[in-house]
Amino acid sequence: MMLDRATLVRDGEIAVLRIDNPPVNALSIDTISHMVRAFDAFEADASFTALVIACAGRTFVSGGDIGAFADEAFTAKSFNALLDRIEASSRPVVAALFGTVLGGGLELALACHLRVAAPTTRLGFPEVSLGLVPGSLGTQRLPRLAGLKAAYRLISSGVPISAGEAGAIGLVDQIADEVSAASREAALALVAEAGALRRASTLAVPDAQDLAAVLKMAGEEAALRPHLPALAGIARCLEAAVRLPFAEGEKVEAETFSALLKSPQSRALRHLFFAERAAQRIPDLPSDTALRPVRKVGIVGVGTMGGGIAMAFADAGVPVTLVETSQEALDRGAGLIAKNYAASVKRGKLTDAEAERRRARMTGSTDFAALADVDVVVEAVFEDMQLKLDVAEKLGRVCKSGAIIATNTSTLDVDLIAAASGRPADVVGTHFFSPAHIMRLLEIVRGAQTAADTLATVMKLARTIGKTAVVSGVCYGFIGNRMAEVYGRESEVLQLEGATPAQIDGVAESPRWLGMAMGPSRMLDMAGVDVGARTVIEWIASGAGPKDPAYRAMCRTLFASGDYGQKTGKGYYQYDGRRAVPCDDTVALATQLAQTHGIARRDTIGEREIFERLLYPMVNEAAQILDEGIAYRPGDIDVVWTAGYGFPNWRGGPVFMADEIGLPAIVERLDHYAQTLGNAHGYWSVAPLLRQLAAEGRRLTDWQRS
Repeated sequence: MMLDRATLVRDGEIAVLRIDNPPVNALSIDTISHMVRAFDAFEADASFTALVIACAGRTFVSGGDIGAFADEAFTAKSFNALLDRIEASSRPVVAALFGTVLGGGLELALACHLRVAAPTTRLGFPEVSLGLVPGSLGTQRLPRLAGLKAAYRLISSGVPISAGEAGAIGLVDQIADEVSAASREAALALVAEAGALRRASTLAVPDAQDLAAVLKMAGEEAALRPHLPALAGIARCLEAAVRLPFAEGEKVEAETFSALLKSPQSRALRHLFFAERAAQRIPDLPSDTALRPVRKVGIVGVGTMGGGIAMAFADAGVPVTLVETSQEALDRGAGLIAKNYAASVKRGKLTDAEAERRRARMTGSTDFAALADVDVVVEAVFEDMQLKLDVAEKLGRVCKSGAIIATNTSTLDVDLIAAASGRPADVVGTHFFSPAHIMRLLEIVRGAQTAADTLATVMKLARTIGKTAVVSGVCYGFIGNRMAEVYGRESEVLQLEGATPAQIDGVAESPRWLGMAMGPSRMLDMAGVDVGARTVIEWIASGAGPKDPAYRAMCRTLFASGDYGQKTGKGYYQYDGRRAVPCDDTVALATQLAQTHGIARRDTIGEREIFERLLYPMVNEAAQILDEGIAYRPGDIDVVWTAGYGFPNWRGGPVFMADEIGLPAIVERLDHYAQTLGNAHGYWSVAPLLRQLAAEGRRLTDWQRS
């Protein structure tokens, strides 16, 4: 019996239910419907002695179709009911596992009587990353098979485990190289034994006596992260698995899943899930665009950023040529790379041998001619326009025809740099985030003349090195730093008005307000006040920046004083090692600058005002970025901020958060600050798109370019 998404075929006396929903066999509504029909056929044919559930392609079922989650009734009535029928079957049902067995795929396996896995199989429940608990009896069957402690670790972490680990906890029954043949043999063996089949729902939780300890641990984790209600939900479901009959535990899981599905945290996380995938699709870039070959990469400038970029490529198995201006600079860069690898070895992330293999993929030179054979070269020199123009001109002459020239810049005009190369079609911006071998965001800046195959190749290369890529148009700061600029601006103005860096950072980092990983002053101190100040100074000097004498006066003055943040022991804060300590000199500087620029100081500035003045200008800038076509879609902006700037995933990003607050409320407050603070420089002028969407009662995340 052939079906679109599931096939029931005969293998002697064994039936094989083969799922085929490329690329990862996700459990879509159609797939589940076809599985139900295939299982109906198995039940109707008494000549089959057993059933093997297998998958076509490169993996077993890797999870549910997240787009179908909203159809809870279908999931409960169809998939969960199918799992109950599989488990209740009087004939053996064996799961043939390989690839990634995740979420609903693992729940399908748990319903089977026996599980056979290939050695490289990875198994897990990633639902917590979407703010959910497993919704198809995973919280009830898993603890009965693997134990309460193991179930809690697997479900609450969301991190997959190996087949070996799964075998050790009783989740997998057999591990075999030839999983198809082994699954068939296991099914025949169960038939021959003619014994009682092992059904997870009928088992007692083996370590039920540890319930109190597990609940205590779960309670502590939930208390640390109260903004993630799924953690408390997991504990509630596992407690039900111990204390209640299976059918009652099923109800607890269903109620918990339904409540979490409607929670703002889960909606935010699912928004980001789809936004990250959408960001890979460029509207005018055909999916079949031919890619340029990339066998070797060059890096110009081996400082902290260049070294990290080199590591990202070497870690992915790509040979790298490092170029510096002097042997001394090259040795210093190589030393930084060696130090980073040594730290990874010390933390147990790498073996000595693997670290050495990765370092061996790098060769160094002080001659640009060494780049003549590379396929891609990343220029990672200092953020100075003239320097970058000079380097681009050299690369344009030295690099072979067809080689891609990528400029790593956080704010500068990629089109000017591309023109200097003499081959602008080969040039693209690549804004890596520091440390570049760890941070997952890569802003890819598409110049006016960037060729389609240049862009497509770099998008693919980003995936090769494990980056989350978002394409931006050319403007000052692109997507992320353009918004970070208004965020930093308001942080500094608030300091001049009387708020301290600790107060402002406290609001930014509090889950009650924003929940950022790091507030604006701590973030700039860590990145380097000098780095931030130089970009602002150059922007203003170019004539394109603000004409406001008070603009970013704090960071410009700190820079002039040599107070660069953590690296010098003093910036917005003083530093005791890496620990930020409030600095009286910073408060005195803010007071002095306020007097210089005629800014009135206040005794108290409330947390709500700080929150609104940090977030709402960012939202306003996001609307402007969309209107100008700098970002292709609203979700791209949210991906940039969650993947690169520490904006909490459970907020969904600044655009999603704005929709949750309500655009009319944001517009009203922007108008309020324009009136009460003054708007001589247009800082509070509402973006036309934002005002329009607010008036029409529409969401910013739903906006699409017509």
